[in-house]
Amino acid sequence: MEQITALIVAKYNYWIYVTLMMIGFYAMIGKRNLVKKLIGMNIFQTAIILMYVSSGVKIGAKIPILDKYHAMQHGIQVTEVVNPLPHVLMLTAIVVGVSVTGVALAVLLRIYHEYGTLEEDEILEKLGK
Repeated sequence: MEQITALIVAKYNYWIYVTLMMIGFYAMIGKRNLVKKLIGMNIFQTAIILMYVSSGVKIGAKIPILDKYHAMQHGIQVTEVVNPLPHVLMLTAIVVGVSVTGVALAVLLRIYHEYGTLEEDEILEKLGK
């Protein structure tokens, strides 16, 4: 029992990310307002980005800027250097997420002007007639 508690406490940040993911997932699935669904999608995306960024952290590691002559002569200790790939990929994900949010807001504005509401049930009802 103590080992399970120690494991949960040691990985508390991942529990926070999972909680954020579930909040975002609930907002996307459970809400009927399209703006709330979009906000839920952004919360979900933020939780995933935070999880990937925190997985790329190494305690005591240095930034991956190396002197090529020193690296060629002595080699590189990968345990002493942070892997920049998760951080770079998540920077790209942030840019894509902001772009998708902007386009989604523009589409929601157009939907509102067309149907007069952003409630999913009312829009589907108006489409059925």
